[in-house]
Amino acid sequence: MAKKLKIGLFGFGCVGQGLHYVLNNSTGFKADIVKIAVKDKTKERSVSKDLITFDKYEILNNPEIDVIVELIDDAEEAFNIVSEALKKGKHVVTANKKMLAIHLEELYELQIKNNVSLLYEASAGGSIPIIRTLEEYFDNEELEKVSGIFNGTTNYILTKTINEKLSYAVALKQAQEKGFAETDPTNDVEGYDPKFKAVIIALHAFGLIIKPEEVLNLGITTLHENDIKYASEKDYKIKLTPVIQRLPNDKVGVLVAPRFVKETNQLFNVENEFNGVIVEGKFSGEQFLQGKGAGSYPTGAAVLSDISALSHGYKYEYKKHVQKHASNFTNDVIVNVYFRYNSLIDLNKIEFDEISEKYNGGDYNYIVGKVNLQTLLNNRDYILKNKLFISLVNDTISLKAKKAEATVNKEKQLINN
Repeated sequence: MAKKLKIGLFGFGCVGQGLHYVLNNSTGFKADIVKIAVKDKTKERSVSKDLITFDKYEILNNPEIDVIVELIDDAEEAFNIVSEALKKGKHVVTANKKMLAIHLEELYELQIKNNVSLLYEASAGGSIPIIRTLEEYFDNEELEKVSGIFNGTTNYILTKTINEKLSYAVALKQAQEKGFAETDPTNDVEGYDPKFKAVIIALHAFGLIIKPEEVLNLGITTLHENDIKYASEKDYKIKLTPVIQRLPNDKVGVLVAPRFVKETNQLFNVENEFNGVIVEGKFSGEQFLQGKGAGSYPTGAAVLSDISALSHGYKYEYKKHVQKHASNFTNDVIVNVYFRYNSLIDLNKIEFDEISEKYNGGDYNYIVGKVNLQTLLNNRDYILKNKLFISLVNDTISLKAKKAEATVNKEKQLINN
């Protein structure tokens, strides 16, 4: 029989209120929120004042509280709370993907050292149970790739700009009004949020702990109507997608960038605030999961699912990390991209290995071709500063190790000779 848990909750914003509502309206699972720690002393709350505290230690030092649920925005303070809770032997549920991605190695070690569980399903896919799917269903199978739409905010904005021809500013404002986007949307629209999620998923899919700063993230802030027109003429939609893929040399490549998606792809019809994740296994083939990626109740439901799992003693086993399913992470790979640029200076700055399509039209210039991922990472600031736009082109993204690419070209030359 599941134990009735006593919860100490940090944060009572969008997700915290969503959890409170979902918890109190669920029929199959019961738990008590003992205390809620908040920062703003002037804000009116929809719960009894007896539940509210402004002292985090009133929760952390309470021996009756079994589970700490951390749902605040500040990543560093979140880490302080979570690490302190784990050291005190308390189980933790969090939705803070930035905090997790930055401190993944430390948090992994703290769980083991203190024999406690840290669950974070809500951090990676909104209402999609991607982490537990990777942990349980794909715990032993060698995976080829995990990709998809991991950010409901940007997907909502792209849906409105492409399908309904709204301006970026209007679409962003709508997303903020609906509670999908923060007042400062930088984490979403510049691709940091899906990058943090990709780093978390890389651990469960391939067993690797990767530093976020090593992963390229290009967002949608430089998207121009010419890019949308190009995509439309080619029957593409534009989606912001992370890619986490095994390479021929058993290393793993990771990036986040806009991507042109064809109608034949599962992600083509994933619209508005929905997320979609494609998992490709060596033996099981392609699996597709879809669900809401933003919003109070869907994220609250994912948090509640973790709390319920804790009541049954669940914890992540990290089998692929223990078994070393992949050798390492690399940016030394080739990606096929559409690149809208301003002048020849941009082309000299970002050198392409191969160009398959080129257009010069005065105020609109682009090329399609292959470029080394490390080149893009090195020039990320330059791309943003000069409002250049890059989108992955391949329908099925193919990240090839540079050595493998050279070998293939050499073989082609031998055949032609």
